[in-house]
Amino acid sequence: MPIIFFILGLIIGSFLNVVVYRLRVAEDFLGRSYCPHCKGKIAWYDNIPLISFILLKFQCRKCKKKISWQYPLVEALTGIVFALIGWKFFNLANEQSYLITFYYLGIVSFLVTIFVYDWLYMEIPSLVLWIGGIWAIIFSIYFDLNKAEKITSIFQLDVFSGILAAGVAFLFFFSLVYYSKERWMGMGDALLVIFLGLFLGWPEILLALFLAFNLGAFFSIALLIFQRKTLKSQVPFGPFLVLGSILTILFYGIITEWYFGLY
Repeated sequence: MPIIFFILGLIIGSFLNVVVYRLRVAEDFLGRSYCPHCKGKIAWYDNIPLISFILLKFQCRKCKKKISWQYPLVEALTGIVFALIGWKFFNLANEQSYLITFYYLGIVSFLVTIFVYDWLYMEIPSLVLWIGGIWAIIFSIYFDLNKAEKITSIFQLDVFSGILAAGVAFLFFFSLVYYSKERWMGMGDALLVIFLGLFLGWPEILLALFLAFNLGAFFSIALLIFQRKTLKSQVPFGPFLVLGSILTILFYGIITEWYFGLY
């Protein structure tokens, strides 16, 4: 079954590449794909995820300009994450898992888009945050309604948990933005953690932030060691927030059990 989700992820990843590019140039997402160099329309047989990239020898069929490695990497990344989501949440014999899986496939699609956009342009697309936030709230309300009879505390409500996590994370990041005058953190990151909190909930958001800061620190140290950046260089933090969130979605129980087991 994971192979089916991987193939689906390749297809969605190809579309997310289009979304990232057209968000930047403010174009309609639904038009046919075209080469960013010569603007020539791309035939369907040249637009097969990963395969076309290899068959075309990494270049456009018409203008022979190199195709960015961004495209196959995003397709492969999305395929892998989709496969992991399928492995984590999907159960063919359990119809309830179908909607949960669909929900998280949507969430990781938003996250991959944010990851790539911020990595490329040092900016977090507000449109994606708005749509993602609405997606998270609507599904949280639906999930709460379906388990209403089992809820004995407000803390068991996905909506309340999400709002609590979003509020705490935003206040923390906003304080960093305010006191550093956006030298330590950008306002885009403070808005991003609202979206992350809405679908991660409390206390899962804490692990996501913990992982994000550690991943960001390790990456920055590696750049300094290999002299790819200086202490004054800026590194986008959004991608690390995304990575921390995806790891939390997939492995929250495993990571927390291992961590507290150390003590």
